[in-house]
Amino acid sequence: MNSITQTQPLDVPSAIAKRRSIKTFKTDPIAPELLKQLVELTVAAPSSFNIQDWQIILVQDEAQKTALSAAAWNQQQIVQAPVTFVFAADASASEKNLNPIIEQALASGAWNESTANYFKTAIPQFQETLGDKQREYAIKDAIIAATHLVLAAESLGLSTCFMNGWLEDKVKEVIGAGDNPDLAIAVLVPVGYAAEPRLNPGRLPFSSNVSVDRIGNPYAG
Repeated sequence: MNSITQTQPLDVPSAIAKRRSIKTFKTDPIAPELLKQLVELTVAAPSSFNIQDWQIILVQDEAQKTALSAAAWNQQQIVQAPVTFVFAADASASEKNLNPIIEQALASGAWNESTANYFKTAIPQFQETLGDKQREYAIKDAIIAATHLVLAAESLGLSTCFMNGWLEDKVKEVIGAGDNPDLAIAVLVPVGYAAEPRLNPGRLPFSSNVSVDRIGNPYAG
């Protein structure tokens, strides 16, 4: 294994155990076929009713990276990393044409006609009952996809960093969505090759935040 290419992908438990939030990246590019694999594994994530209510923007252009960094208080990992995935959440996704999703599910056999017909009305009805929670639900789906990305990246020899320090309005302007009130920014994830390792800072014991049935009944493991 050289400094750029990891020849053997890590299994999922190993990727989870090894992953760290990397703040400093090399400028080495990610091969197009590897980037495509990352995107494929990212959008394989589950979502509510499979509506895939995310918009994922790969920021790679140098000027765009500089602008995105400025929207994130000039954090330099965005400039250093070859690509930053911006995960946006579309609260209005269920109001759009759901036929492509339904047709794919029918073609794959995942849904039968009865299920498809039910979801044609159930999905918009459920989303309507959410009211202001639609934004929150969409963000949850986007975060699930982002978690797929960071574990896939780690498995394939890349490093990542979840970023929650940015100004939403400014990020939306950078990605060309400044006039879309239904789009929320969920998280930013720079992806690239780590310039330096980071040690595991440790985790609290199970008894501090893992319970059985009710909070306060600690899980002993």
